[in-house]
Amino acid sequence: MQVKDAVFKDYLILILLSAIWGASFLFLRISSPVFGPFFLIEMRVSSALLVLLPVCIALGKHREAIANWRPIFILSLSNMTLPFCLLAFATLSIGAGFASILNATVPFFTALLAFIFWQQKISLVAIFGMLIGFIGVVLLVLDYSGLDAAEASLLAIGAGLAAALLYGLAINLMARNLSGVSGLAVTTGSLFFSSVCLIPFALWQMPEQMPTGTIWLSVLALGIICTGFAYILFYRLIARIGSQLAATNTFLIPLFSLFWGNLFLAEEVTLFMLFACMLVLLGVGLTTGSLTRLINFCRVKISG
Repeated sequence: MQVKDAVFKDYLILILLSAIWGASFLFLRISSPVFGPFFLIEMRVSSALLVLLPVCIALGKHREAIANWRPIFILSLSNMTLPFCLLAFATLSIGAGFASILNATVPFFTALLAFIFWQQKISLVAIFGMLIGFIGVVLLVLDYSGLDAAEASLLAIGAGLAAALLYGLAINLMARNLSGVSGLAVTTGSLFFSSVCLIPFALWQMPEQMPTGTIWLSVLALGIICTGFAYILFYRLIARIGSQLAATNTFLIPLFSLFWGNLFLAEEVTLFMLFACMLVLLGVGLTTGSLTRLINFCRVKISG
């Protein structure tokens, strides 16, 4: 009974984390038009840094961050600075749910880059999964009817896919250059470098008149909850069920993002969009093998 309770708790945390990261696209959609991508992301990473830095120092992980500052700096560009800004830019023209589905293509780019640059083998099942996921993205783009302006929206879609590409690169860099460094040290160091790098761009794009009211709640939620708290939750989950199973939240994030966008922003969710989303997520499962691992994990835990 205790084992089953622990498994149930782990999956509750996994669902909570997916709901939080799904909400991040909602907050981007709300805040980006008001603050602009650069200033908003500066607020996001700096507020998250304020949350994680004391934790990192208290646990003595800051020494790891200092000792590995060079690879962490490079990682920060591909894992936070550039993709965060690209996604913020994308949500100026496309909906939160749409952006999250584009972001779900990260595993495709991870596997593809590993194959091209690090000669990591790709199975036929993974290639088939990439093909299915690619078809899902194409159908999603063709069906999307919320385009404010064709050129701007296509550019936004390109920015969303570029962010996914950078995340895929970051995962490979993390696995090969920082595998022995704690996640808290890497995340805190990345937030520090991102905060510093974005200062001049944030000052350049600073709003002439700062908004007041509830819009700041979206900014704080994006930084403190969706970045600082979520990463702590994520690394705690990794310690309990492993990184591969923890990463299965990729399946849930777009679903939550579509739900939040529809609930709070009245974004349209069509059956065709859901079908395309399912194709993308099925492709992710086949590419990464996550579906098989998840099923096997549940069988072992329940039978135990």
